[in-house]
Order: sequence, then structure tokens, then C-alpha cells
Amino acid sequence: MEKVDVVIVGAGIVGLTIGARLAKAGRSLYVIERHDSFGQEISSRNSEVIHAGIYYPSGSLKARLCVEGNKMLYEICSKNAIGHRRVEKLIVATNVKEEEKDLPKLLENGKRNGVLGLKIITKSEVAKIEPNIEARAALYSSSTGIIDTHNLMKYFEYKLKENKGEVTYNCNVVGLRKLPDGYEVTVKDTSGDIFNFHSQIVINSAGLESDSIAQMAGIDTKKQNYCLKYCKGQYFRVTNSRKHALVNRLIYPVPHERASGLGVHATKDLAGGLRLGPDAYYVDRNKFDYEVDISKRKAFCGAALKFLPFLEEEDLIPDTAGMRPKLQGENEDFRDFVIKEENCIGFPGFINLIGIESPGLTGSPAIAEYVEGLIKPILS
Repeated sequence: MEKVDVVIVGAGIVGLTIGARLAKAGRSLYVIERHDSFGQEISSRNSEVIHAGIYYPSGSLKARLCVEGNKMLYEICSKNAIGHRRVEKLIVATNVKEEEKDLPKLLENGKRNGVLGLKIITKSEVAKIEPNIEARAALYSSSTGIIDTHNLMKYFEYKLKENKGEVTYNCNVVGLRKLPDGYEVTVKDTSGDIFNFHSQIVINSAGLESDSIAQMAGIDTKKQNYCLKYCKGQYFRVTNSRKHALVNRLIYPVPHERASGLGVHATKDLAGGLRLGPDAYYVDRNKFDYEVDISKRKAFCGAALKFLPFLEEEDLIPDTAGMRPKLQGENEDFRDFVIKEENCIGFPGFINLIGIESPGLTGSPAIAEYVEGLIKPILS
């Protein structure tokens, strides 16, 4: 049976970034992906935002890895000509006085997390930089940006292969068996052929199916509280090109406590276009789809009109939809990323990454560094 140091399940942005980092260190590794290319699920169905790290509870992995990853991502993109732009962001308080009271709380939380370039600006200051939006006040973030996610993943795939790592597409992991010195991994390809190999380390970066992969290895996901809930998010695109130019930054509403997402927001893309979304609602994980419900257009427009007064319902067309793999259910408290080597529950060398939703894209380089730290004692 062929032996490798590391098997990574899942070729999304996180799996590829981990693979590129470990391959550079001389680790022999395979990345196994069930689709015919990288990033076909969470990684290609998001806002493509480089987040600053404002919202997440201080001390959480989401906060730490977002702030670290933000800096790393800008450096990687600048050095390797990967499309990105530091467009900045405004979190706007609109017509509710209570929202203004929340801005200092967000500012202080961001500062505790180590976010730089944050300040509260007044209505008149908002009007100077974004004259076409509506806001009583706003929290300004200078480190928020947008990125070409596809070319970022392409870059990490190239770096992985350059250092003799392998990416195998159209293959499903159908078996994981713990051995005294690692794991037997069973893979089935699209032609039905099955092959086995031995890996000292298994890194579970399977996104929407990460809890299923953990369970396949023998981990009691209910006992560990690893069971995922699927939360869908839809986007609408603003078709009126004249209105694209009326907004220069990312415009977000003040988030609500225990909300499943950050609220419908306005996001620029690298081509200068403007999208609204995503919304957030939980769906049956066995019956989900990526269709955008056109009947939601009115609700999207109504939500955005609070800060984009020039918008009309007819300006919007369905764009895309994505799925968040959430650990917390509807109206439940915050749950952090699970990034853990599972020796303490009897699975040494098995690294779980479960519930990697936003800010997983921003945090991906920092996540890779964190995972490398987990496996160094095992492979040293």
C-alpha cells in the first residue's frame, strides 16, 4: 500500500492553502476532491471579501485567524499578481438610533481583535466619501477588500503541485480506517475504481461534508458537537451600470445579535459591478439547491433601500447562491471554528476543520500556518 505523510480531504481554498504550505515544507501529500476542479462549493459561492476581523468574539479562532490572514492575504496577492483591491468598508447606522449605539461596541471589539484602520465617522463625513448612500453614522474599515478567489485557488494549486504535492479530482473518500501508525484511506473514482493508501496524517477540510468525513473515521460527531447545519445565502446583482458607480466601498448594515449572517449588504467586485447579499436561512441539508428565489427580490431591495436610496426593484436580477456549513443552529449562540488534532479522543494525527465558513477565505493562509503547527510534533 502506497504511503504518504499527509492526505487532505477537500480542495477548497482552505484545503489548497494547507496543501501548498505543507508541500513547501517537503511533506508528501495528496489532496482528494470529489468534484472535477477546485473550490466548487463554499469557496466559489461567497462575497469574495477580505474581512478585517471586526465582528468575531475576542480570543476566538475566527478573530485571530481573520486578522492574521488579512495581512498575509494582501501580501500574497501583491507579490503574485492575484487580483485584489483594498476597497474599504462602511458599517452604516441608518434610521435607527440604537444602531448608532452599536457602532462603538463594534469599534472596541475590532480593536481588541487587533484590527487596524477602524474609526467611527459622522453623517457629514460619510457624505463626503459616499455621497449617494444613507447613514446617520458609520464604522469605517480601511483593511477590508475584495479578491479574485478563483485565481487565488489556482495559485495555491500551482504552488502545491510545484512542490510535488498531488491533487486528485473526481474522487470520493469512501473509507477511513485508523491504524497503529496512521490511517488507511479508501478512495473511489468516477469510473468506480477503488484504491487504498496509507497516510500518517489526515486533514479533514471537506467543507459541507466535514462532519460526515469525521464520522467516517469513527468520531462520534454528536458527542463532540460537530454536526453541521446548512445555511443558505442568495445574491442579487444590480444590472443598472450607472448605479454601480454610485457606490465605491462595501456597505454593510449594523449586524443583529444572534443573526445567521451579517445582513444583506452591498459588495463591489473587481470588475466594478455591484451585488446585494447574502441573506441567511437554514435549509434541509439533504434537499438543498443553489437556485436564487426571484420572489425574494422585493425583500432584498427593501433591505438595501435603507442605505442605498437610489435602488429600484427592477435593478435587481438573481445572481448566485451559496451554502454556509454552520455549527450553530438558528438563533443559537456563536460557535467558533473547529480546528483540532483529535489525539485526545483517540484519533492521533487526524485534524478536523469543521464549521469553516466566513472568515475562512480571509483566514486561509493563517489557518494553514495553524494546521502546520498542529502536525509538526507528529511528523518531526
